Amino acid sequence: MKQEQAESLYRRIHDGADIIGAALADVLHYLILLAIGIAIVWSGAAALAEMMTRGHIAIRDILLLFIYLELIAMIGVHFRTKHLPVRFLIYVAITALTRMLIINVQADHSATIGVVLTAGSILLLALAALVVRYGSHRFPADHSLHVEHAHDASHVKTY
Repeated sequence: MKQEQAESLYRRIHDGADIIGAALADVLHYLILLAIGIAIVWSGAAALAEMMTRGHIAIRDILLLFIYLELIAMIGVHFRTKHLPVRFLIYVAITALTRMLIINVQADHSATIGVVLTAGSILLLALAALVVRYGSHRFPADHSLHVEHAHDASHVKTY
């Protein structure tokens, strides 16, 4: 009888610690995501203010704003789903390389091996995005595999 009571107490303490630990991890997760979001908005606003003081906006500036937009969208999706969309990172990389390509071509006005390599990198990333998109459509994630450690089904958390 005493051993059953001790085991029951141990399970309640362990389950309580799991719940508190998960709540703390979630709070920290959201606070860090919020801080990243604020930094992106702040950086985007500073870039936009600099563009306005310059008096004109170039294509590289618009692409920079698209990078900020993709990062904010990625954080928004992550807030709602708790999944980091890898495709968004690929899109950011494609946009960043496109921006770099435009800046280099505008500065040099010639096709160099760097331009060819950058264009090849963009193509490779586009193919990677296609593969990831096809894979996620053809082989959807089994969310039942992402179950936290729990002793009973009353507080099983799935992602």
